[in-house]
Amino acid sequence: MTTSTEILHAVPESRWTTEEAWVGTRRPVHEAHALPADCYVDDAFFAQEQERVFATSWVCVGLHDELDAPGSAIVRTVAGRSVILTRNADGQLRGFLNACRHRGTQLLEDDCTLGSTIRCPYHRWGYDRDGTLVATPKFAEAGVDGFDPTDYGLHPVRVDTWQCFLVICLSDETPPVSEWFGDLDARLAGYRLADWRSHLTETFEIGSNWKLISENFQEYYHLPWVHPELSKVSRVQDHYRYQGAGMYCGQTTTPMSNDERGDWAAMPPAEGLGHSDLASGRFIALFPNVLLSLLPNHVFVMRLEPIAPGVTRETGTWLLPPSNPHVADADFATTRDFWLDVNGEDIEIVQRGQKGLSSGGYTPGRLSPRFEEPLHRFHNMLADRFTGSTRIPDGDESDDQPLYGTGVNPLPWRGVDV
Repeated sequence: MTTSTEILHAVPESRWTTEEAWVGTRRPVHEAHALPADCYVDDAFFAQEQERVFATSWVCVGLHDELDAPGSAIVRTVAGRSVILTRNADGQLRGFLNACRHRGTQLLEDDCTLGSTIRCPYHRWGYDRDGTLVATPKFAEAGVDGFDPTDYGLHPVRVDTWQCFLVICLSDETPPVSEWFGDLDARLAGYRLADWRSHLTETFEIGSNWKLISENFQEYYHLPWVHPELSKVSRVQDHYRYQGAGMYCGQTTTPMSNDERGDWAAMPPAEGLGHSDLASGRFIALFPNVLLSLLPNHVFVMRLEPIAPGVTRETGTWLLPPSNPHVADADFATTRDFWLDVNGEDIEIVQRGQKGLSSGGYTPGRLSPRFEEPLHRFHNMLADRFTGSTRIPDGDESDDQPLYGTGVNPLPWRGVDV
């Protein structure tokens, strides 16, 4: 059977596939520069990025409860490929390229509920939910020699669940998802995210490169000026690193403050959280395309889908814990509206960033080790994918040490949250 890696388009070499293109990125954080403007505005770079990054990474395409209903299927695009995700008759997750093996017709246009068969709208070839070809109307009797239906199943794609996320990988050479995200399984174990449920989803079209959105989320340098209200509950002086080994960039606010406004305390916390998780907000950028905000009583997930160098589709979903599946509308609205206000401020500033990068006058500036170290980590992950490195970055030795002037986290994560 042809594998998903074998059908990927050939990726031409470019200057971005050489280490010389990433000299400013590879320097130590105290000497490192931001990325050049081309990384955000250039069509050729964007095309390379789709192949070098999104076609070789574990990419989030949704949340696990999107496939709860029997026969449900979702259609997503990753690195220019349309992919179907569904569950087979035994409930096992399956993923396929969205093209009929007869003459390539798109099988599904949108999310839907299937019967037992995925049916091509053109000539009615049918596949079961394991991707096996099970129907070829009027084909066999038409005089086709040497045709074996088992040779024409749908092309499979690697799919998995991680925590509450549905993830796919178009490459067979990428390490498994458990290795990809490293110690995050252990760090987030107290939340039991696999049991949390989607409460509300909203979609935003943003006139910005996807990396600007992720970078903005990762750093807290801009908080006092862009987010004056957010900085009251997530104060600059209460930010600390939250990074172990794995393909992610993280920070934590410990403790969260509710002295001036209680938007994040409007709903009761999840049951069973340890002391550190109960007092903290965890803000984690999963490489490449998820921005994850974990609070004791809710989670806000932003999934990024690059559309063009200067256009990103952002899908935002609020999750609630199983111990609090039903909340008062007014209580949820308080939290929802707070996030919408914050997200609106972020959208405005990253769109201005895109305009500035597109003007042609930018040369890379320096990064602040204290406020922007996660960007340095993120940029090096990006460089690794472009240059063909399979490195998964190491993290901090522990969470209870001062890093770049931040002081010592009063409630560090120690491996077992108590």
